[in-house]
Amino acid sequence: MTSENETVQEAQRTALVVGATGIAGSALVDTLTNVGWKVLALSRRPGPERDGVRWLSADLTSTTSVATALAPERPTHVFFTAWSRQNSEEENIAVNAGMVRSLLAGLRGKPVEHVALMTGLKHYLGPFEAYAAGEMADTPFHEEEPRLPVRNFYYAQEDELFASAAEQGFSWSVHRAHTVIGHAVGNAMNMGLTLAAQAALCKETGESFVFPGSEMQWNGLTDMTDSGLLAEQMIWASTTPAAANEAFNIVNGDVFRWRWMWPKLAAHFDVEWEGFQQAPRPLELAMADREDQWRGLASRHGLAEPRLDKLASWWHTDADLGRNIEVVADMGKSRVAGFTGYRRTYDAFISLFERYRAEKLIP
Repeated sequence: MTSENETVQEAQRTALVVGATGIAGSALVDTLTNVGWKVLALSRRPGPERDGVRWLSADLTSTTSVATALAPERPTHVFFTAWSRQNSEEENIAVNAGMVRSLLAGLRGKPVEHVALMTGLKHYLGPFEAYAAGEMADTPFHEEEPRLPVRNFYYAQEDELFASAAEQGFSWSVHRAHTVIGHAVGNAMNMGLTLAAQAALCKETGESFVFPGSEMQWNGLTDMTDSGLLAEQMIWASTTPAAANEAFNIVNGDVFRWRWMWPKLAAHFDVEWEGFQQAPRPLELAMADREDQWRGLASRHGLAEPRLDKLASWWHTDADLGRNIEVVADMGKSRVAGFTGYRRTYDAFISLFERYRAEKLIP
């Protein structure tokens, strides 16, 4: 139950959510407004109007654009969830660390108390171009593991955060998520909507719902992160003294095997399924040239988005499900510090699919 003092504190807080239309950013906007925070939602394009939210538009790659957008604003808590995929890790570092730098420069002189940065398990696995290629720590991954001896844009973002925190006097937290599922359209890394689109296409044609990944992922243990839980941890860390200046893993808290999960997802969509057979069967190949099929399906079912490329990120789901190593993250550090949030991953998938249906994104 929220005390009167906590209610007053929340009314005095102003959150700046950077990347507010993405999976994590959308969940943060929802969660923050639900508990009474004022929210400044920063993105290239504004999202839907709602009480308690004011949209700001800026190009994060432009220091001038960010400074102009933030000039009249006075946020107390900042949540950075944006990223931009580039063709190489050096470009990822230049662009993504640059966005953090521009944002933090635009916050100088403002009453910022805490900045929370979302990253991910590539902190332990390495960047896309050297993904799981070198020697890594044993699973489950713990936050205390040293950085890998490779260039990584997550490390560069952290370094920008640490330097600005030391200069400007705010506290910070880093949140390392694993395969985030949540509500967002047009996101570059969205397994939930990608699998929903795959299932819808399969049902339309009578094809089997084929697991695209590796034998290791089919049989081994894994975990995931619900975007709502990620939002809860980021908000908790930003307002909890014991969580200040710490990095945390954030996963749902359960583990599962895809050989258990896949048939359950297929049953939800009422489609036949196929598990791992001999070798991976990537979605980027299997789902190529389906744009016209999706447009027809969208027209017949009155769906809100006729463009398949706005819904499905085949490449990212292939990368996650194609790994030949076990990937599980430990949650002990934030549990000890007081964060007890939990999600059952199957339930997270099903509630997400039902929301997609309600919003006419899938039939």
